[in-house]
Amino acid sequence: MTDQPLTAVSRGILPLELRNVSYQAGDKRLVKDVTCQFQAGHRYMVIGPNGAGKTLLLRLCHGLLKPAAGQVRWQEKDKRRVIKGQAMVFQRSVMMRRSAAENIAFALAARNVAKAERRERVEQALFQTGLTRVADRPARVLSLGEQQRLSIARAWALRPEVLFLDEPCASLDPPATHSIEKLLMEISAAGTTLIMTTHDLGQARRLAQDVLFMFRGRLKEFSEAERFFAGPENDLAQAYLKGDLLWWKRRPEEDCVQTQNKPNRT
Repeated sequence: MTDQPLTAVSRGILPLELRNVSYQAGDKRLVKDVTCQFQAGHRYMVIGPNGAGKTLLLRLCHGLLKPAAGQVRWQEKDKRRVIKGQAMVFQRSVMMRRSAAENIAFALAARNVAKAERRERVEQALFQTGLTRVADRPARVLSLGEQQRLSIARAWALRPEVLFLDEPCASLDPPATHSIEKLLMEISAAGTTLIMTTHDLGQARRLAQDVLFMFRGRLKEFSEAERFFAGPENDLAQAYLKGDLLWWKRRPEEDCVQTQNKPNRT
């Protein structure tokens, strides 16, 4: 087994640009006129309250959803190279009825990775995620933390230039969360761009280089993490960081927020 770290394959599919992107389900517009750009080598955290459109934004970027309006544009024009250059880890791990190693190998086979190369990539991915000891164990009997690490291993084995992660630490205990965060920092250091949603502001502070704050389907602020956490410009983002409860009333062409402070506890 090799202990060489996995590295992102340089394909040059980035930057990724969203131009006035909207998404609609039925007659309800859930993502509204989002414009932003993702550069290579960064760690992006998408934050905001429930229903803000964070997961939908990731799915639009990844190509799982088609926008009702606007454009999702990669620098790379070859769609096959764009598909091969990205991977996604979902909030709820979907494990096949196979061993941990076979789950990774299946993903590689689906991407037409040569059979001779699959074994090495599987071993590398298991080693780097600390899962070598459970390689032959059925994936569905692993702990939640192990399953999430396996999901990341399965995605990272594809050697993506961009890795999308939707709440990868949801429902995990602190030790498992720490393990995932350490792994993500290693993946980032290897050159993979991370675009991730999280409800955990502490996690966003620890991992983010850039922050996107969403509210009610709109991108309200996009800035460097240090600047954002020092004091966001948007009033909704300010309220969110303070831990206020947010809800809104409709006004023509704007979102009006009301806040309610959390009760003091003695």
